Amino acid sequence: MLSTSQQMNTFISKIGNHNIQLPDIVMEKGAISFLLDLLNKYNYKKPAVIYDDYTFMAAGDMVCDLLKNNKTKVFETFEYSLLTDQHHQVVPNEETIMDCMVALPDNTDVLIAVGTGTIHDIVRFIGSKMKIPFISFPTAASVDGFTSKGSPLLLQRFKKTIQTASPIAVIADLDVLEKAPPEMTASGFGDMLGKYTSLLDWYISSCFANEPYVPEAAEITNEALRQCVNNVEKISSHDVEGVEILMDALIASGLVMLVLDYSRPASGAEHHLSHFWEMELLDKNAKQLLHGAKVGVATILISKIYKEQFISFIKSLKTEESKYQQTVINHWNEINSRINDLPTPEKLAEWLKMAGGPSSTEELGIDGELVKKSLQKAYLLRERCTGLRLLRE
Repeated sequence: MLSTSQQMNTFISKIGNHNIQLPDIVMEKGAISFLLDLLNKYNYKKPAVIYDDYTFMAAGDMVCDLLKNNKTKVFETFEYSLLTDQHHQVVPNEETIMDCMVALPDNTDVLIAVGTGTIHDIVRFIGSKMKIPFISFPTAASVDGFTSKGSPLLLQRFKKTIQTASPIAVIADLDVLEKAPPEMTASGFGDMLGKYTSLLDWYISSCFANEPYVPEAAEITNEALRQCVNNVEKISSHDVEGVEILMDALIASGLVMLVLDYSRPASGAEHHLSHFWEMELLDKNAKQLLHGAKVGVATILISKIYKEQFISFIKSLKTEESKYQQTVINHWNEINSRINDLPTPEKLAEWLKMAGGPSSTEELGIDGELVKKSLQKAYLLRERCTGLRLLRE
């Protein structure tokens, strides 16, 4: 099997875009030691290390100590802990973003994001706006967005994904990732399970909305997904081998999004449900749930709907005169096959339980009324064709 970097270089060659700059990626035990080499490589002198209270304890203190106490070069290191809400959680909204931007010294030449998804989303947005490169230092294998350009932010309390900038490097220290809370690793696995429905939605959108579909990108993402499912027992052990398998898959998924400059392979109706739930919880000032945990459970719901409703829906379009009739006739066999190939909701729930994550909305604490509301309205969050949108419209 090709390494992730080999896969990406082959993929880039096939699509003919040689202007894409892939980040340097170091994933091994003790990878933090490469941070100094990286800063010296680009001659950075004034880094800003950005974290929250939890990720400071996970790795932020080590990163800051390394920069302050090394004997080879003096860095003017700025340390910043992001604002948190009443639940001690970071919210990627205007207040959090602006507070960080104002605090940063004018001469900052590189940002170091120490944390997981939300911290990276904030840092990549700020870096893009201020024209400052950033380095990714994940503290858990919890999401697939470390290497992508997309920043899902809450702007005027509405979830909006903005294409910004990818990191110049990812320092994935397995010593740090192995010590992450088990629920964070389970969240990463849930985010990867979401590729079952996101890849199907991508194909559906290519048929019904003429959106561009890149088979090579779909296959790389699908292979990353297979690696996770085939090694769910190792991932569930939360040891170095399992975490490395999961992190490699998450990075591969993120790199595909980076190369394509959009998130279609990795985000479909399951992500729309997750974002809808997030917005509703924020409106109630409730504690936020892990992104991948929501995505994993949402994948179960979407798989069930597609298996029970979407096949019969497109079968009806096949016989009725409508703008979609010929589309369904042309793609019926393939769509039918792909929906049948989706794992059953029971199998998805089994995998999530094995990984140590929630496998139902009840376990997440999402009530039935919110679930019903999201299934009716979540597709409106983005102008993106999905099976759920076709069912609702």
